[in-house]
Amino acid sequence: MLAVISDKNLFLYSFSKWITTLVVAMTVLACKKQFTPPVLISDNSRYLVIEGVINAGNDSTIIKLSRTKKIDTLRTVFPEANAQVSVESDGSNTFVLREITTGTYAAAPLGLDNSHKYRLRIKTSDNKEYVSDFIPVKNAPPIDSVGFAAKTIGLEIYVNTHDANNATKYYRWEYREDWQFHSAYVSTYYSDGLNALSARLVSQQVYYCFGSVQSSNILIASTTKLNSDVIYHSLITVVPPTSEKLETRYSILVKQYALTSDAYSFWDNMQKNTEKLGSIFDVLPSESQTNYHCVSNPNELVIGYLSVGNPSYQRIFISADQLLSGYSPVYPTVCEIDTAFQNPPHSGTLPIADLIPASSPYVPVLGLYLKPPNINGSPTAYTYSTILCADCTVRGTTTMPAFWK
Repeated sequence: MLAVISDKNLFLYSFSKWITTLVVAMTVLACKKQFTPPVLISDNSRYLVIEGVINAGNDSTIIKLSRTKKIDTLRTVFPEANAQVSVESDGSNTFVLREITTGTYAAAPLGLDNSHKYRLRIKTSDNKEYVSDFIPVKNAPPIDSVGFAAKTIGLEIYVNTHDANNATKYYRWEYREDWQFHSAYVSTYYSDGLNALSARLVSQQVYYCFGSVQSSNILIASTTKLNSDVIYHSLITVVPPTSEKLETRYSILVKQYALTSDAYSFWDNMQKNTEKLGSIFDVLPSESQTNYHCVSNPNELVIGYLSVGNPSYQRIFISADQLLSGYSPVYPTVCEIDTAFQNPPHSGTLPIADLIPASSPYVPVLGLYLKPPNINGSPTAYTYSTILCADCTVRGTTTMPAFWK
């Protein structure tokens, strides 16, 4: 198993939110006029989707492969397993990527020579071969700052950056959000799933958890029409004032890429397709592009665009006391609490035994000592709620991230 060396590697280069639209958009690769996507008529193709960048420096290279498949009127995405994936240089060096999870391939930091160009080569399990063009290394300048503004509409996150050499011009960003949250109720008991309920140890608490999410929207900017290569207050995301991300403490890690002009055109076109037209069945812009090719079948469409370089990163933390007093996080589900008895006093009351099975949708919250007491000194009744309301691990993890401070 290849190790991912830092919290920078928390990012997986992903277009999951808009991959369906991307499939249709790339169908216009070979033409220069607008058209009605063939998916409206008949389309049983399984396009290869390639996500990821070649990291030239001290971070891991992660490539994700998947296939689209049309089922009735919908497209779904399936991981492409058991492929052979490698990075090749124009100097005849080869670096092999290993499959670390189904459809995801990775290599430890490659430390590439920036004077060379690089490409990705893929051979799938059905013996089809795909390659990208050779791409020059383009490193991102440092991020000057990631800032925020607490406004009534929500928490705005923005980025500032520049290139003193006026050489970058084209930028793209991804981000990962992390936050601490808690369940609606504190569960002080747990079920062993077989025989009994027991008091939780501190190490078994399921009240405080950490959540995370990776960005899926397209964030790009260009300074070609400006006098200097400066990006100021480029909006990254807005967190609603009711989001539980802001409940206790929030962190965002912004990742910045430098793009070539062709790569920027690709992302700009995808942004228009996915965020402005509103439907995959609308007429699409007249031109799109990719730098991947199917060697086995030159007419086969491939979805994705390869870039090579070192991204730059910056993380910030924001605590609840830095926000507006009017912010009021809302728990994402309606929660109620009830009581389970050893011997239900009337029909419809939940017996304690129903809290014990591993398949139970309920979690015990507090133990109650009613009369007559149990001989073994255990509670005679328990308050309980649903798993979503009393166990935060359903939506997160109790393990504190290594970067949390």
